[in-house]
Amino acid sequence: MMLATGLLACFGCLPQTNAAPEVIPPPDGCYPGFTTAEGCQALRSLTGGSANTALGWRSLYSATDASFNTGIGAGALVLNTGDSNTAVGAAALLLNSIGTQSVAVGGAALVFNNADDNTAVGFEALNSNVAAVTNVAVGTFAAENNDSSGNGTANFNTAVGGFALQVNIDGTENTAVGAGAMESGNEKSTAAEDRAERLRRLEEERRQTMSAIASPNRESSDTQPGSPSPSPTPE
Repeated sequence: MMLATGLLACFGCLPQTNAAPEVIPPPDGCYPGFTTAEGCQALRSLTGGSANTALGWRSLYSATDASFNTGIGAGALVLNTGDSNTAVGAAALLLNSIGTQSVAVGGAALVFNNADDNTAVGFEALNSNVAAVTNVAVGTFAAENNDSSGNGTANFNTAVGGFALQVNIDGTENTAVGAGAMESGNEKSTAAEDRAERLRRLEEERRQTMSAIASPNRESSDTQPGSPSPSPTPE
C-alpha cells in the first residue's frame, strides 16, 4: 500500500503543461487518475483506481477500483478486478478476476489464471493455470497444462523453452530449461537432479558392460576355440 501511495505521488510530481500538444490531432483516451483507455468498452466499468491502461476491445472491462493494470489486446484482462497485472496479447489473462501481480505476454497466455505472481511469455504459456502461484513459463506452450486440475499445488515451477514442462499438472518446484525439457514431468525435480540421475544410469550401464565383457573371457579360459572336448568320465 505504501509503495502504491509513493508511486502515485511520483506521478503527481511529473511536469504538467497546458501548451499545445505536439501531436495533431491530440491523442484521446486521457482520463483522470493517470488512466488511459482506447478501444470498444475498454475500462468500461472503472469507478476508481489509478494508473490503469487498457488498449483493445473490452480490455480491463470489469475493473472497478483496481490500480496499476495494463491490458493490451482484445479481451486482455477482461474480467480483472485485481491490481498490478500486465497482459499483452489477445485473451491474455482473459479469466483472471482477483489474481494480482501476474504478467502474461502472448496470445492466450495465462487464460485461466486466478492466482498471484505468475509470469507467462509465449503463446498459451501457462494457459491452464488456475490457482497455482509463483510460476514462470517462457516459450510457446511452456507449462501449458500447469495446475489444469485447479488443485493449486503446482507452485514454484520454471519452464524456459517451447513445450518445456508442457504436460506437468500438479508437480511442484520443477525447473526445465530447453525446448521440450521435462515435457511430461509431473514430479518435483531439477536440472541438477536430472543430471545426477543420468550419471547414475551411465555408471550402472558401464558396470553392466564391463561385467558382460568379463564373462566371455572367463568362459574362454576354460575352453579355447579348437580345443578338444574333454572326454567323458568313465563310470
